[in-house]
Amino acid sequence: MTPQDLHPKQTALLLVDMQNDFFFKKGAYPRNGLHVPDSAGLIRRLATVAHSLRRANGLIISAQFTLLPGKDGEPLIPEGLKKARPFITKGDFCPGDFGHRLVEELAPADFTVDKISFSAFYQTFLDFILRKQHIRTLLIGGIVTNSGVAATLRDGLSHGYEVVLLTDGCAAFSEEAHQDTLQSLRHVAPLISCDAMADLLDTYK
Repeated sequence: MTPQDLHPKQTALLLVDMQNDFFFKKGAYPRNGLHVPDSAGLIRRLATVAHSLRRANGLIISAQFTLLPGKDGEPLIPEGLKKARPFITKGDFCPGDFGHRLVEELAPADFTVDKISFSAFYQTFLDFILRKQHIRTLLIGGIVTNSGVAATLRDGLSHGYEVVLLTDGCAAFSEEAHQDTLQSLRHVAPLISCDAMADLLDTYK
């Protein structure tokens, strides 16, 4: 990727599921033994890209997994997720709560989108926001590589956006799953490291 390929004012960094419930030690996933490898490094690398894109007048969007509480306060959990993650309980990923929020190091986002499935495009306002903000290019990072990140990237392509995957700006719960997904996605989208993207954006200062 070169400076000629990128127009920062028409570029958004899309952060997928970078929320406290996935990273904070008392969050829904860590307290049940599911940890993202080198989570501090992942957050730091994405923060570098976010800082450079803000300076270049681009957009930061946080797509946050959301479980709406029902009338009894219990979360409305999709059946597939309920089977795969039976530990999710009342208060997890609840709008307005600490666990649902974007991690502090990446805040604030210019826009926040509540997502209920793998893709950040599925039944959300994301496409509407991107088009109203004249965004053409999406830099995609977050967790997990083989699930929400991959689904969002492929949907972004289907919606007609230029998509770029930040190779060390995403992670899975295993390095094998992460690398296998990178290998499959390199055939459909450009792949670039966070440092390389930040350096590229810094040429627009």
